[in-house]
Amino acid sequence: MAAADPVVQTKAGQIRGNLENGAAVFRGIPFARPPVGGLRFQAPEPPEPWEGVRDATAFGPQAPQAAFPGMPEADPAGTSDWLTLNVWTPDPDARTLPVLVWIHGGAYLFGSAAQPGYDGGRFARSGAVFVSCNYRLGTEGFAQIPGAPANRGLLDAVAALRWVRDNVERFGGDPANVTVFGESAGAGVISALLAMDSAAGLFRRAVAQSVPGTFFSPALAADVTKAIAAAAGLAPTCEALSQADPMRLVEAQMAVAGRMKEFPRWGAVRLSDTPFSPVVDGEVLPRAPWRALLSGVARDVELLTGHNRDEYRLFIAMSGRAGTITEEEAETVLDAFAPAPDGAAGYRKAYPSADAERLFEIAFSDWLFRMPTLHLAQAHAASGGRTFLYELRAEAPGGGGVFGACHALDVPLVFGDPGQLALNLIGADPPAEFTALGDLMCSEWLRFATFGDPGWPVYGTEHRATRIYDLQPDVTPYPEEASMHLWERHQFGALDLAPVG
Repeated sequence: MAAADPVVQTKAGQIRGNLENGAAVFRGIPFARPPVGGLRFQAPEPPEPWEGVRDATAFGPQAPQAAFPGMPEADPAGTSDWLTLNVWTPDPDARTLPVLVWIHGGAYLFGSAAQPGYDGGRFARSGAVFVSCNYRLGTEGFAQIPGAPANRGLLDAVAALRWVRDNVERFGGDPANVTVFGESAGAGVISALLAMDSAAGLFRRAVAQSVPGTFFSPALAADVTKAIAAAAGLAPTCEALSQADPMRLVEAQMAVAGRMKEFPRWGAVRLSDTPFSPVVDGEVLPRAPWRALLSGVARDVELLTGHNRDEYRLFIAMSGRAGTITEEEAETVLDAFAPAPDGAAGYRKAYPSADAERLFEIAFSDWLFRMPTLHLAQAHAASGGRTFLYELRAEAPGGGGVFGACHALDVPLVFGDPGQLALNLIGADPPAEFTALGDLMCSEWLRFATFGDPGWPVYGTEHRATRIYDLQPDVTPYPEEASMHLWERHQFGALDLAPVG
C-alpha cells in the first residue's frame, strides 16, 4: 500500500482507492445494502456504516446475469454486494467539478459498471468527476412480482444518485451540477428517471444515447414473470421467487428470452431480444417518459439525446443473419412495427428501393431506437425543455464494413476505449479521423455537462437542428425525414398484452 493512496470520508465510512494516470480512483463503493435475504425484491436500503478504512480498489460483483462474451466473469465467491459504484476524480479537494454518472446498457439483462470500455479516466483527466454504478437486472430488477415494488432496477439508479448527492463533494464534485448519461438500456433508465418523482432534483442534465422504445404495462410485465417462473418450476409469487437461487432465475429468464416468439400475446415485444423493460406501474414510474416529458415534468432538466443511423444492423450482423433476411421476415417485422395509418405499405412507399433486409433493418431501428429517441427530444422541446439532438453517421471501421453506423458504436467513441465488446466494431487500430471524431464527441459531452450547451443549436419542433457525427461533422435538419413522417402521429407509451385469436 503506497503512502499516497487517496483516502476519502464518505457518509458511511472511510475508503481508500488508487492513483491511476493522474486520477484518484475508488471502486466497489456500496451505495445500498446487498438486496438479498429479507431485502430480496425490495427497494434498496442505505448501506451499513463501517469502521476503519474500507479498501476501494476492486470493482464490486455484477448483478446476476448469464455469461456474455467480453463481460467480466461472475464473482466466484458468489457475493451479493451487487449495488456498488465507482468514482474517478482529478482532484478530491476541488468541490466544484462537473459530475457525470454513467448508467450502463445491456438489454436490462446484461452489463456491469466494471466491464472493459467503461473506464472513467478520460473524463477525470478532462476535469470532471466520473461515477459509474451497477443496478439489478432481469428478474431481480424488472420482473413484476406481487408484493414487491416494481422497477427495482430504476430504484437502484435513484439510490446511486442519492449517494452522489450526499457524497460527491467529498470527491471534488459539485452536487448541483450532475449529468446522468447512458446508452441503450442505460438510456431507457435515464428516460424513466426523467419521469420519476423520486428522481426529481437529483440531476441537472441528462444524455440519453439510443433510447429504447420498450416500456411495459403491468399486465404485460406480470405475464412475462409468470412465463419465467414457470420455466424455473416456481410459483410467480414473491415468496417462491425470493427463495430461489438468483442464477436459477437467470437460467429461466434466458430460456424464455430464447423462445419469445412462442408468446403471441406479448405483441411486438415477442420479436425483440429481451423480456424485460421498465414498467409503467403508476407509482415508481407514473407515466411513460414521452408523455411525462410532454407534460413538462422535466422541463428544468437539459437533455442531450440522439441515435445511430443503422441501429439494428449490429444485431443482424452479430447473429450471422446479414444477407439472409427473407421477404417473409421483413413482412412480419413491418406488420408488427409499422405505425398507423399506413402500416407496412407506408414503409414500402417511403423506401421504394429498399430490399427485404433493408426494410427489416430500418423498421426495427425505428421501432426500437430511432423514433423513440426522436420523440423524446420532440416531447421535451415541445414542453419548453432545452434539448439537443444528434445522429451518429460515421461507419464502424471494423468488421469489413458490415456494421455501418450501428448500435453501441457511440460508446467506444465517447469513452475513447473500445473494451472487449467493441473491438470488433472499431478494430485494434482505428483510423485517425475516427479517433478524432470520438475526441470531438467526448469534448461536446463534457461541454454539455459543464455548461448545458454542447456547442450546436438547440432542437426545436420547427427548427430541427441535429448534430451529425460523421468523419466530417456537421449540423443539419433532422436527416431521417422519411421515418420521421411515418411516425409523426404515433404516440409512444406502455406496451400491453396483445389480443390473440
